[in-house]
Parts: sequence; structure tokens; C-alpha cells
Amino acid sequence: MRKQIKTTEAIFPMPVLMIATYNDDGTINVMNAAWGTMLERDQVILNLTESHKTVKNIRKRRAFTVSIADANHVKEADYFGVVSGNNIANKFVNSNLSATKSENVDAPIINEFPICMECSLLDEESNWGIVGKVVNVTALESVMKDDKVDIDLLEAIAFDPYTHGYYKVGQRVGNAFKDGLELKK
Repeated sequence: MRKQIKTTEAIFPMPVLMIATYNDDGTINVMNAAWGTMLERDQVILNLTESHKTVKNIRKRRAFTVSIADANHVKEADYFGVVSGNNIANKFVNSNLSATKSENVDAPIINEFPICMECSLLDEESNWGIVGKVVNVTALESVMKDDKVDIDLLEAIAFDPYTHGYYKVGQRVGNAFKDGLELKK
């Protein structure tokens, strides 16, 4: 038997993405965005409202970075979601994280987050969707094994829209493009 629930945000897991930009004065702004995904192999799309400082910054600089949040930085990731860059000028400084200027786009790379996609603004969809072209991807060596990202080492977090919790992603349960072949007749 199935029971109707009240949420419409029913897709789980939702990624916890850190979108980083530069403000007009060169300071760093970061926001937490759960509504984002890959649009194509080298493109990301983010569902962001125009009221975000981040959107204004992306439009001006035509660049941003997207980092994967991890379990070691859940407090900082949540902070970037509950505090607005429109209201707190030193939002990034308060996080005690550090950043490096991207060599590929006019945006900061947050050093502590394990994976970072450096993006140039490609398009805007209906004034809510920011589409970025991924021009470079980096990963901390600490989350790599045999020159590949190890999901267990990554300890990425996902947002749970049902209870508003964060959960660590992990434990491989199957092999993509292989396990289903057992059912092929």
C-alpha cells in the first residue's frame, strides 16, 4: 500500500553543491545549492533564483565553480545555505575555509572541498537556470585511489528533502552497465 506525502521535492539524493563566485570587490561568495546536476558531459545546470548574490556574481563575471561538499565540512556547507551573501559581506571569511583563484575561470576554488568543477557561464534558462560549461575538474589527492576518485574516500554528502538532513554517500552496491545484463534474455 502507498501513502500520499506532502513534499514535492521527492528526488533523493540531492547533491550538496557549493557554488563559488567573486563579489564586485573581489571577496568570495559561496552558496549551497541542492538543485543542480549535469546537463551534458561537460555542462552543469543549477536551479538558482535571481535573488541570490551568486546569480548576480555569475552574470557579472561569467564564471563560477561547483564543488562537491563532504562529510568533513557539513557545518560549513550548511552555513553557506543558511546565510545570504546579500546580507553578510564576510560570509566566506566566517567559514574559516580557504580559496585559490582558478587559473581557468574568474572564480575561486574552495581548497577544502574534495572535487571542484571550474565553469564558464554558457546560458541562462528562463531566468532561473544557470548553465555552465565545465572547463576543468580537479580533485584532492586524498580522495583518489589509482588516479581515480574513490567515492568512499570522497565522503560526499547528499541532502534529504524529506527530513532536511544530510547523509554521507558511500558503500558500493552494484556495477553500472554490468549488473543489469544478468536479466538480459
